[in-house]
Amino acid sequence: MSTYMAKAGEVTRKWYIIDAAGKPLGRVAAKAADILRGKLKPTFTPHVDCGDHVIIINCEKAVLTGKKLEKKLYQHHTGYIGGLKTVKYSTLMAEKPEFAMELAVKGMVPDTTIGRAALTRLRVYSGSEHVHSAQKPEELAW
Repeated sequence: MSTYMAKAGEVTRKWYIIDAAGKPLGRVAAKAADILRGKLKPTFTPHVDCGDHVIIINCEKAVLTGKKLEKKLYQHHTGYIGGLKTVKYSTLMAEKPEFAMELAVKGMVPDTTIGRAALTRLRVYSGSEHVHSAQKPEELAW
């Protein structure tokens, strides 16, 4: 008996919806990263991009547990001298909750070509409406 190895042309991709309302941001991001990589499939192959498409809705209603809302910071550098920008997650979740979710998912996929390709299949919305109803996505219950 031999081990099954998926081929890039044989991968079938499905669409899933994750509702982030009332759920911790990190738990939603971890579940989305697993689906994007294809780790929940029995045909998972590490060197082949075999993940599915993920739609995350209601990002504005995702919660940060503990005191992360006041203490957690998002930092990036502009590239200029003294260009370190710091934003608290309370303002980030109030102004751009989609960006906070994308950052969380990006931190949970590998920094390789497969991980970057997986992030192109992620769609994030702050409200409950999305424009991907023609793909017939499945609601992910967990």
